[in-house]
Amino acid sequence: MKNRKKSFRYIYKNSSATIFLSPAQEMISNLKDESISLLITSPPYFIGKEYDVSTSADDFIEAQKALLPQILRTVRTGGSICWQVGYHVVKNEIVPLDTLIYNATRSYPEFKLRNRLIWTFGHGVHAGRRFSGRHEVIMWFTKGDDYYFDLDSVRVPQKYPGKRHYKGPSKGELSGNPLGKNPADVWDIPNVKAGHVEKTAHPCQFPIALTRRLIRALSKPGETVLDPYMGSGTTAIGSLLEGRNFVGSETNLGYIEIARERIKALKSGALKHREDVPVYVPDGTEKVSQKPAHFKVHLPWE
Repeated sequence: MKNRKKSFRYIYKNSSATIFLSPAQEMISNLKDESISLLITSPPYFIGKEYDVSTSADDFIEAQKALLPQILRTVRTGGSICWQVGYHVVKNEIVPLDTLIYNATRSYPEFKLRNRLIWTFGHGVHAGRRFSGRHEVIMWFTKGDDYYFDLDSVRVPQKYPGKRHYKGPSKGELSGNPLGKNPADVWDIPNVKAGHVEKTAHPCQFPIALTRRLIRALSKPGETVLDPYMGSGTTAIGSLLEGRNFVGSETNLGYIEIARERIKALKSGALKHREDVPVYVPDGTEKVSQKPAHFKVHLPWE
């Protein structure tokens, strides 16, 4: 650490997790160069919550722009940066915040956008004059072109596990990867609403499963994950569950206390959380091993 200011202080520290009571900019400016393998965060974006520090899209993106040089300095070459954001709505007109972040990163060629991941969920606020919003976005960037990505660690069950090749040299053999399929860029993971096993007092909490999938795919065990807007500590919990170290900051002491209690519950085995499993899990009895019937139809030009 260097140039530590009076307001920059540890609130919680153990062998694998460090939490600071500090604004994001101040905390990250004190981290060592190339010390972070993965950044996952969901910055506040002026939706009327008590912790909002911005009041407009311009304020929001200026705060993120201020962080970009420090993010590039602290995230290692080959590491990843993930912003989870939604939409700002003004009189039924939406502002897609992920596009603002993307445009801001264009000033730094080191940022390489790998995926615009869509996190979809079944429940949320109902709209009356537009279609109800049921997704948010995760912008996955890497620092440079030679980056770490472990697809096998996040594969999901094949939709049709028994599906086999129906022609050619592999006829009769299973057609899917035996480890499962690529989860693709649309992730159906329930959001944390009332009644969810992970619900805390934080009003905009995202699910642990969302962070665990990113952590498994984009970092190695023992590496360090950073969340400069850590809220109730969801990224911290995901990191510890996956055997990573965690560093984070938060300006609300109440949310830090929630995070501390969640970490304590995790270590005692009492923390309840939803595993990263698909909403629908096939049981392997689906009858799709034969050539689909509609393939037998011959079109006039065939």
